[in-house]
Amino acid sequence: MKEAELIAIRRQLHQIPELALQEKETHAFLLKTIQSFPQTFLTIRTLPKLPTAILVKVTGSDPQRTIGYRADMDALPVTEATGLPFASHHQGIAHACGHDMHMTVALGVLSYFAVHQPKDHLIFFFQPAEESKNGGKLAYDMGAFTGEWQIDEFYGLHDRPDLPAGTINTRLGTLFAGTTEINVDLIGKSGHAALPQNANDMIVATASFISQIQTVVARNVGPTDSAVITFGLMRAGTIRNVIAGSAHLEGTLRGFTQKQINFLQQRIRDIGQGIAASFNCEVKVDLNQGGYYPVENNPQLTKDFIDFMQADPAVTFVPTDPVMTGEDFGYLLNKIPGTMFWLGVNDPDSQLHAADFSPDEAALAPGVTAIIHFLTHRMAEAAEDLD
Repeated sequence: MKEAELIAIRRQLHQIPELALQEKETHAFLLKTIQSFPQTFLTIRTLPKLPTAILVKVTGSDPQRTIGYRADMDALPVTEATGLPFASHHQGIAHACGHDMHMTVALGVLSYFAVHQPKDHLIFFFQPAEESKNGGKLAYDMGAFTGEWQIDEFYGLHDRPDLPAGTINTRLGTLFAGTTEINVDLIGKSGHAALPQNANDMIVATASFISQIQTVVARNVGPTDSAVITFGLMRAGTIRNVIAGSAHLEGTLRGFTQKQINFLQQRIRDIGQGIAASFNCEVKVDLNQGGYYPVENNPQLTKDFIDFMQADPAVTFVPTDPVMTGEDFGYLLNKIPGTMFWLGVNDPDSQLHAADFSPDEAALAPGVTAIIHFLTHRMAEAAEDLD
């Protein structure tokens, strides 16, 4: 697929952003595009229980394994402010995380292997609901990758605005943090501000809860490790002279290993129980991680990926540090060995999820080429025991 074709596809996808599990127009566009490729080696599959998802199997000529490649489809509830002539047609929704770029690169790679039969089986997973509702987990848990559709190793990319267009970037170990949504309700008793002895003030209880939570990372996480707990929303009270009988908190927990996240989740529950006992109130702690596990790259596969990219003269590869952003590809990598990597898109004045995020389309063709080269290399390697 030529660069001009990739750019045209990306611009069409950019104009039709849709939220998680609502990607109907995107699904139709992808399906039509995939059906325009030669079908000799292709099998297209949809999932009735996840209707916007698309799986495409490319039958290998002499398969030793099945290699998966994932591209996420959904957009964000952001009003686009790029000023582009091909800006979003859907008010209040934009591809502010670059999933239009992800899908375009995947289509470019798929179009190549639709013509040049791969040695191993390839499965392309166009995944809905990455930004919310953990579409990767939904697909895995419903058995999408079983039987003839079982994947032995999985790959996927995410665009990165602060790197030059086409640059490839990943690391051994964790690339993205795992995330957990935190919702807390504290329930006491409201009353007159002049008679605090007859009430149970949940603003005071909430202040103590938040203060104690802020010691968790400082005193329960090693100084050479990383984690973060942030509360971004608090609701309590109605008026200055009424003691608040309830309070509601919403926050996020992020950590680089699942073991660390499990520990921090338990510390939050323990502190909630302690506040309930200390303030004689009810504390409800709801923790929702869903499929947003840490993106922990498989050591063997990732070393091979890095070695290849560093040796390929067509690729500019740079190492990277882990980041605290979340990605539901982490759930799939928790179940299936694989590697996630960054693709530089040269928009250093913006950032992911920003209304003015505008990735450089010059990244598309190098991204497609690098992945084709790598997958061809992988298929030339002996299958590895990754247990």
